[in-house]
Amino acid sequence: MREPTSQAGHGQMAEKAERTSVQVAEARDIILGSVRPLGIETVDLGQASGRVLAEAVVSGHTIPPLDNSAMDGYAVRADDTTRVPSTLRVVETIPAGHRASRALGSGEAMRIFTGAPIPSGADAVVMQEHTELTDDQVLILKAAKPGDHVRPAGCDVLPDTAIASSGMPLRPPLIGMLAAIGRTQIRVQRRPRVAIIATGDELVEPDRLRDDGKIGNSNSYGLRASLEEAGALPVYLGIAPDRPEALREIFKEALRCDAVISTGGVSVGEHDWIKQVLAELGGSLRLWRVRMRPGAPLAFVMIDHVPVFGLPGNPVSTLVSFEQFVRPALLRMMGRSDVFRPVEPAVLAEDYEKQSGRMHFVRVVLREREGKRFAFVSGDQSSAILLSMVRAQGLAIVADEATHVPAGSIVPVQLLDRTDLRRAPGF
Repeated sequence: MREPTSQAGHGQMAEKAERTSVQVAEARDIILGSVRPLGIETVDLGQASGRVLAEAVVSGHTIPPLDNSAMDGYAVRADDTTRVPSTLRVVETIPAGHRASRALGSGEAMRIFTGAPIPSGADAVVMQEHTELTDDQVLILKAAKPGDHVRPAGCDVLPDTAIASSGMPLRPPLIGMLAAIGRTQIRVQRRPRVAIIATGDELVEPDRLRDDGKIGNSNSYGLRASLEEAGALPVYLGIAPDRPEALREIFKEALRCDAVISTGGVSVGEHDWIKQVLAELGGSLRLWRVRMRPGAPLAFVMIDHVPVFGLPGNPVSTLVSFEQFVRPALLRMMGRSDVFRPVEPAVLAEDYEKQSGRMHFVRVVLREREGKRFAFVSGDQSSAILLSMVRAQGLAIVADEATHVPAGSIVPVQLLDRTDLRRAPGF
């Protein structure tokens, strides 16, 4: 960690804010261009869910290893069933996981269960629904053709089949396939440990909330849940008071993690010390303020390859800024190439007015009517009103230059309740 370098007054910070205020797309590019995947580790397959694969996987096995039955029924020679009804002698029962003790002869059948290997001599399975069993004989009621209800060996995977490529997320089907080919450990991209710092003398932990003017520390808990949803590892460091020396110490501890998120203290008030403290710790300020609402005050600093996100203190601003900038950056650090929430069109259900100059992220609920998707404002759009964010299913995106968007307009909506991701932001 570097030694303290210089301090900047709040007036200088305000001037720099005007110079460095950028559009959303530029801020996104600056942040994503500053972070890299963290490296590779090996984990047990049972701990790999949601991780990002860091190796190509090729099968060394045949799956299924033998021809096997796709149904409960009777293994037969198809030629013995050409004239129905026909009666065959049941000579053996083959449970799943067991092989027949001998080959199937002409005029014979073997009781077989789903997944059991097809005996030598048999070439079809007759479903039990098309049979009648009497003692050691079975009456075949429907003719079989060669291959009926038989799963051939290797119909799923053959040796040298490419299973997965590096960069793929480890979802349940892939994990199941890895188990099927005998993998018990897998190389994955490392997940970032992300420090969370709340700042502000007005904050208290939820269990200390009283009617004394203090505010419950909602941001840290919302961020913790957001980090867990994204697959990162949150490290909560508590509430830091509005004093430079206290902030300096807690940031020193936070910089042991792979990334840092703080909330509050990034505006130009006389108690907004975050940027000054980060500069003293050797930070390189990449951006400060984004032309968006909510969430304009945003500091992004790099300190010895550790990205530090100084998010605004209002709860909606915190979460919206996290969605636009922090979440994609952390996914990139985890080796993902698809890092953006899906964006889909919707019909704006009511007029929306704004001033030109900032992109707006409008909290909306979505409703299907007459085959169309409509976006309704979810409530008060103040950055302090968390309830409208709770109700929101998406963020309608209103362009910087727009001032009046009439009802009936098509707007892009970033879908917050979807976990599938895209390579491009969509707006």
